[in-house]
Amino acid sequence: MTNFLQNLAGMGALTDQVIATDFLISAKSGVINTALAVTETATPELKAALRKQLGDAIETHEKITNYMISKGYYHPHDLKEQLQVDLNTTQTVLNLPQH
Repeated sequence: MTNFLQNLAGMGALTDQVIATDFLISAKSGVINTALAVTETATPELKAALRKQLGDAIETHEKITNYMISKGYYHPHDLKEQLQVDLNTTQTVLNLPQH
């Protein structure tokens, strides 16, 4: 039923891209915040735990990035291609029915 509603609203293929992009942004924020926490921590035990979490956060970010690249949602090495993806996505969103 969800796919039917997404397709009806014109968002079928876009939904996966939106979720992946949101996840990538959140993962990036997690990397930044954890790296900051590592630099601000005084105890060796907490610093070690945060370094482990930072490594995990970086791995998660990499997996999401690779997924998005494989789906054609993200082109970090081709600015023109990424701009075109962003413009197409923007146009799709602008064309969604207003309720």
